[in-house]
Amino acid sequence: MKPAKIHSFESLGTVDGPGIRFVIFFQGCHFKCKYCHNRDLWDCSIGKEYTLRELCLEVIKHKDFFEDSGGITATGGEPLLQSDFIADFFEICQHFKIHTALDTAGSVPIIDSVKKVLRHTDLVLLDIKHIDEKKAKELSGSSNANTLAFAKYLSEHNIPMWIRYVVLPGYTDAPEDIEKLGRFLQPFKNIEKIELLPYHEMGKHKWELMGDSYDLEGVKSPSKEDVDKIRAILDKYVVV
Repeated sequence: MKPAKIHSFESLGTVDGPGIRFVIFFQGCHFKCKYCHNRDLWDCSIGKEYTLRELCLEVIKHKDFFEDSGGITATGGEPLLQSDFIADFFEICQHFKIHTALDTAGSVPIIDSVKKVLRHTDLVLLDIKHIDEKKAKELSGSSNANTLAFAKYLSEHNIPMWIRYVVLPGYTDAPEDIEKLGRFLQPFKNIEKIELLPYHEMGKHKWELMGDSYDLEGVKSPSKEDVDKIRAILDKYVVV
């Protein structure tokens, strides 16, 4: 098994799935989201290499912190770019009754290794960049076709999922787009939660360190009222 390229770990994660999580940030992403707060994870050629055994030993070292109520979360970057590795890793975790969560944009085609990952995934945190194809490309540099197909696959196989949606003023908050998103999600019976994530600038310094310009200079975080309006629209379509 080829080693995985990993950027870092978070041993006491509380926002990437239920309970306390051991969060693994896998290196590499083919999205180029304007609001990305992990700009340093894009490059697939860097990151520290871990064998399957070495990663399992990291999990074991922290198991006492999460085993009662949490589990492990694979995030990134885009973890499914290393789906062969994660498939075997999640299988081992489930064998030892460790809850597995996958934080993904679902942008990788559903090949056999991705299917194997999902067979050993207890929860998917699905990041939908935008429901509109053109706006998704403008925002993330990539089509949303694979993401929407991924959501349908999760529904068809009744794999629990949380929807994650970044509220970015002027980009993702148009009422007609939220209505469209709600209509897309309405048939799915496997949605356990919708997380609306207000845009913030906390990752801006990483762009500066990478020598990149930050396109969202001056964009403010949405107000609580703005986020509540979006939730009210989605609540018309999705009951969780």
